[in-house]
Amino acid sequence: QVQLAESGGGLVQAGGSLRLSCAASGRPFNTIAMGWYRQAPGKQRELVATITSGESINAADSVKGRFTISRDIAKNTVYLQMNSLKPEDTAVYYCYVLVMILGLSGRYDYWGQGTQVTVSS
Repeated sequence: QVQLAESGGGLVQAGGSLRLSCAASGRPFNTIAMGWYRQAPGKQRELVATITSGESINAADSVKGRFTISRDIAKNTVYLQMNSLKPEDTAVYYCYVLVMILGLSGRYDYWGQGTQVTVSS
């Protein structure tokens, strides 16, 4: 129903920056929230940051002050600006959206395929 296209991952040295993007497309929908989760090897998937349609932001303590989440409503795109990256930020980053699809009842969540972020020390 809704497809997510992620971009922006890669390899960076500690202290560097990366910007992730995720564009949502598909059936007409209203976005409730968009955001990013990450999963490091051997660990559970964890919240990085989310932003609601009302611009309310929820972010993990580990990224506050370093990562900034934002969205472009017209483009149905969410961004994650990651600064001062640390080796412990190394993970696969997954885009997430929670939407209401026009013509259907209920809420639906979708995940991107994931993009690798590797931070070298």
